[in-house]
Formats: sequence, structure tokens, C-alpha cells
Amino acid sequence: MSTGSLPRIVATDLDGTLLTSTGTVTPRTRKALRAARAAGAEIVFVTARPPRSVPKIAEQAGVTGTVICSNGALVYDLATDEIIETTALAPEAARKVAEALALALPGIGLAVETGRNLLVEAAYTRRVEDDLAAYREVASVFDDDRPIVKLLALSREHTADRLHAAVSAAIGDLAEVTHSGVEGLLEISAPGVNKAATLDRFCRERGVGAGDVVAFGDMPNDLSVLLYAGAGYAMANAHPMLLAAAEHRTLSNDEDGVAVVLENLFG
Repeated sequence: MSTGSLPRIVATDLDGTLLTSTGTVTPRTRKALRAARAAGAEIVFVTARPPRSVPKIAEQAGVTGTVICSNGALVYDLATDEIIETTALAPEAARKVAEALALALPGIGLAVETGRNLLVEAAYTRRVEDDLAAYREVASVFDDDRPIVKLLALSREHTADRLHAAVSAAIGDLAEVTHSGVEGLLEISAPGVNKAATLDRFCRERGVGAGDVVAFGDMPNDLSVLLYAGAGYAMANAHPMLLAAAEHRTLSNDEDGVAVVLENLFG
């Protein structure tokens, strides 16, 4: 972070980071976010979640403005409920990725996040109860012409880390592959799309350098942001990859780890 100055951007992941294990924002965290805003910082959620699942969290947290969703593939405006920027995976590239996945892991289930809905094939058996209204059952995710914001690949027989290792070489530079901690689930985006790349564009538009960003995360899809920010904090509950790579650590998401840092920074 720039010497002697307060952060201008607070970039935070949600699940496992800002939210407790029960999916809530604590009063202490809400108060710390309010103090950061009062000191002039902009709070930016940088999440794997789609836009439809963010407004309730933002209301809990008392946060307004712009959200970076779907691992950087979407930029969403909370006030207008509009997706203002989309970077989709090209259909032909997505098909090649799916072919590589089928060869590496036969029986893998596919789904596509479109930004507003989730297209799911029969083998994709994961269901998120609060999100069921957005699910659309399809014979093939490629039979629909809506944008492929994220291609999701599910295997109940492998951890996300093992899946990542198994398919990364097969996919190569066709797409960006990561995961956010859901067991057996890979999240696949267009080449070059990650949380940090989109956050960097967001900051540049506001004349903010990386040195004026403080960031928080817990999973591999957060690593790019923690390395980008002037001060990147891995949660105590973070994936070993982040704990090894991040310069800073804070307490866990269930111990108000984000709030602890913000209180120290903003008082």
C-alpha cells in the first residue's frame, strides 16, 4: 500500500472471507466497512458469485456501487441491477474445453452460468437451494445461445484441487481454470479473465493504483487479487495456496478477519 496513505479501494471476496460460515455479515464487519467508506474508501465485492446472489449480501453489509462477479467475467451495478460489462467464453473454445474435460474425466457434469441463469445438464447434480429459480435443465449447455460467462465442471469423485491438476494441461490456453472451494467443482472462464484483471480495469478507470488497494480472500480464485493489491490478506481459513503466497494474513472469516484489518487501517 502507498506509504502514509489509506487504501482507496477495499476489494473483498465474499464466501469464506467477508461472510461467516453461516453466510452472514456480522455487525462488527458491517461497522468496519462503514468506517472504511466514511474515510473515503470504495468497497468492492470481488466474487465468484453471479449477480443474482449479491444484492441481499450487499444490503446486509451496507454496501452499494459496483460488484465484480463470476470471477471477473461480469461487472454488475447494484443500484440499477444491470450487468454493465461481460467477458464471455467463446462457444467454440467452450466446446473444445468440454471435449478435453470429457477425455480427462469421463462422466463429468457441465453447467453454464449466463449471468442471469444457470443452464445445467443431467450429470451436473449440484443444486444451491437459494438459487433454484435460476436453474434451467438442458440436454446440452451448447444448445443455448446465451453468453457462456462461466463453464462449470462437476465431478463428485475428485476434489477441486485434483480436478484442476487433471484438466489444466489438457485445457492449456483455451480458457482460465480455477476453483472457489466447492468440492469437485471447476470454474472455467475466457482466457485472461480473472478477478485481478477486472479489478485492475476498475481501478484504472478511477485513477487508483494497485498500491492503494487492500484485498481479502480465501480460495485459489482469489490469489490473483491478493498478489495484485498493495496489501493482500489471506484469511486464516484460506486454501494452503493462498497461505503460502500471500504477504499478509488475518483471522478467519468466523473471527471477523476482514474487520480486524479494516479497524487497524481506518480506526
